[in-house]
Amino acid sequence: MHAGIDSERDPVPERSGLSRIAMLAFRRLIEAIEAEGSAALVTLARVEGSSPREAGARLVVRPSGGFQGTIGGGALEWVALAAAQAALKDGRGPASRRSLALGPELAQCCGGRVEWRIETFDQSDLADLAPIAKSECAGPTTLRAKIGSDGRVERAVEPNRRGEDLTASLPAAGDWIEPIGESARTVYLFGAGHVGRALALALAPLPFAVRWIDSRREAFPAHAPANVTLIHAPEPVSELRNAPDHALIIVMTHSHPLDLEIVAEALRSERFGYVGLIGSATKRARFVSQMRQAGLPNARLSKLVCPIGIPGIEGKDPAVIAAATAAQLLVISEKIEGGHQSTACASLGPEQSSINL
Repeated sequence: MHAGIDSERDPVPERSGLSRIAMLAFRRLIEAIEAEGSAALVTLARVEGSSPREAGARLVVRPSGGFQGTIGGGALEWVALAAAQAALKDGRGPASRRSLALGPELAQCCGGRVEWRIETFDQSDLADLAPIAKSECAGPTTLRAKIGSDGRVERAVEPNRRGEDLTASLPAAGDWIEPIGESARTVYLFGAGHVGRALALALAPLPFAVRWIDSRREAFPAHAPANVTLIHAPEPVSELRNAPDHALIIVMTHSHPLDLEIVAEALRSERFGYVGLIGSATKRARFVSQMRQAGLPNARLSKLVCPIGIPGIEGKDPAVIAAATAAQLLVISEKIEGGHQSTACASLGPEQSSINL
């Protein structure tokens, strides 16, 4: 969580609508070492068949037993945590690997095979970790890694390569690449009312970078999730000018005229991945009628999602609306990632959504 309102605007994510926020493993390693003197990094180095997480998933483990990140939970993660704790007790040393068949060895029904790598770090590694953590926070990039003569992993930042898929790290004598950071879709959330607050919290653990906008400075809470930037904007609609392409726009302000102004401008620009408006089918019909009279063509008006939220959830409690909307945004974001952006909004017509208000 953080506090503070940005009235000058933070740097806006790249024009693709993607920024990089994730479990920043190397920053978390540094924090753990500074707090407790050492830490372990567990990485899924290889995945064959079905697995609860993909290759490259990471887990940072502290000597006290605390951890951040996940390699999939369940028996796999429980055994990995125990192995990391044992490695920490042995002290800083060579990286270790272990291959496990999820079904026969862990009784997990996934049925695949995973191989993890465990590395241990202490205060002597802080200087080497610092530039990696800095690059990790700055944006998508790639590390080139290899096993050194001492059996430990040596990493170097490749600044001219964006984050790529993890490559196999076998044989041990070879090198491989590791992506750092994950993609996060940009969300412009207009309105800091009760549903806006619930939605900001619902999006906190998800792969979204949220710009939360309201004309009322006092409407914002004292603290906001780490992936949320608070924007006090006397003219909220002006924020759309700097919004990246394929950003997801959600409108739920305190004013219906302001809602209409923002929605009309978002649809007019025809470059966003989603334009959602809280409200009923009746509210949508009124807005569409007014925007049609103002000259917006039906092709653009059809992109308006109102009510918001995945189908089948009828609850009107703010937390329920927020959960349904967060799920809908995940669906849309994955469609955009998969190259289906042109049909993402059209597939969520008003008759498919629940009633919000």
